[in-house]
Amino acid sequence: MATLSDVAKKANVSKMTVSRVINHPETVTDELKKLVYSAMEELNYIPNYAARALVQNRTQVVKLLILEEMDTTEPYYMNLLTGISRELDRHHYALQLVTRKSLNIGQCDGIIATGLRKVDFEGVIKAFEKPIVVFGQNEMGYDFIDVNNEKGVYMATRHVMGLGNRNVIFFGIDLDEPFERSREKGYLQAMNEGLKETRVFRMENSSKKSECLAKELLASLEGPAAFVCASDRIALGVIRAAQSLGKRIPEDTAVTGYDGVFLDRISSPRLTTVRQPVVEMGEACAKTLLNKINEGGAAQGNRFFEPELIVRESTL
Repeated sequence: MATLSDVAKKANVSKMTVSRVINHPETVTDELKKLVYSAMEELNYIPNYAARALVQNRTQVVKLLILEEMDTTEPYYMNLLTGISRELDRHHYALQLVTRKSLNIGQCDGIIATGLRKVDFEGVIKAFEKPIVVFGQNEMGYDFIDVNNEKGVYMATRHVMGLGNRNVIFFGIDLDEPFERSREKGYLQAMNEGLKETRVFRMENSSKKSECLAKELLASLEGPAAFVCASDRIALGVIRAAQSLGKRIPEDTAVTGYDGVFLDRISSPRLTTVRQPVVEMGEACAKTLLNKINEGGAAQGNRFFEPELIVRESTL
């Protein structure tokens, strides 16, 4: 097997230079990296990342802590997992999926946490000593990655307001969390700008719950309606309610969702939604955490991704 010395000799550089290219490529010029990578490929040299981790007192493992029920949000988390694992793989890190009960099983270099609520920061996260990045806005001072929730719902609300004179209703998730407050704020801002009467309802993130409530409202409303929903799952329930009452979509009832990772595409009619770039956000979580690990836990700040309004048959 080729050794580090063989690569250095082939590339006509020092062993220290080869080591820098492998371990700290950001400190080496592109020309030098190309030279060393070419020698590595020609010699079929594979760096010993396990040995490197041992020298650096690292595990090369990152944990993803999910504190939500994945059976109700699985398509969403598959996209997140794809993004995180893709970025970690580039840096030869393994990903370990953990829950509240399994968080402390095994060692790791850092953690990406998602589905956290206020109580979790005190009861679960505060005692964790490794670097942490949170997927989702938080008010506890932890670095986080999220989408601009307020802007997303604002765009959806403005869109349905442009469909003519309608009762525009917001179906939110019954959680006192930053992401949900931001989504509701986007609806309120758009409605206030248009001098429209606001109607806000909060419920469990369940299509059955939204279907029941939407049936009640649609049976009593006069004139066409539009529902701006805080999730695609809630929006699916509204569509079922409208169809069960013989309402035409979107002529009588327009519907928008939020997330855009799977459920919007299996809806019939297909659902207008606010798409979150979840794969890219997952990559950003991993990249932020790795930077934090390499910088001894230094704060990395927060990043908001831009949402995208995808207009489909439920509002066309």
